[in-house]
Amino acid sequence: MILIEEVLITDDIAQKSFACDLDACKGACCSAGDFGAPLEEEEISTIEALMPILRDYLSKESLEAIDKQGIAPYYDGMKKQGTALKSSGACVFLFNDDSGISWCLFEKLFREKTISFHKPISCHLYPIRIETNPQTGFQNMYYDVWDICAPALKKGDKESTPLYSFAKDAIVRKYGIEFYERLAQIAKRS
Repeated sequence: MILIEEVLITDDIAQKSFACDLDACKGACCSAGDFGAPLEEEEISTIEALMPILRDYLSKESLEAIDKQGIAPYYDGMKKQGTALKSSGACVFLFNDDSGISWCLFEKLFREKTISFHKPISCHLYPIRIETNPQTGFQNMYYDVWDICAPALKKGDKESTPLYSFAKDAIVRKYGIEFYERLAQIAKRS
């Protein structure tokens, strides 16, 4: 384990290689699973404020799911609010391109400079997950093992991309550049 500030980081974040392979997985992490993407309180408010813009891009199925579930229903299984899901299990903020790859609407609109919200931090960090220990207040950062990401492990090995490096922008967004640089320095020694 690595400890930086009040964040406990599992060794596999420093030692595993990982690089998303969308041609292989088609963005399955956003279209499979039992829960929506975990959301922080301020993200829920941000998404609510963006809904007048987002509604113009969302499918009828997504809008119906949001009208029925709300933007951020509570999921007992993860004990947290997350993005609403379509009946297929896909995130309501997901769309498919012509090649069948799933993409995040937030990220699309962010890259087009239509909105300033990149996407939920839990999505940006994935396959890294963060949970707060209620007794210590420390955060636990760990690699979420999911078989649909097997192609990303192979691609990461082939390209020699460490998981922490793959998630650099998200880690910097969450904790800042100094935190990331400390993690990278420790990881390079391990």
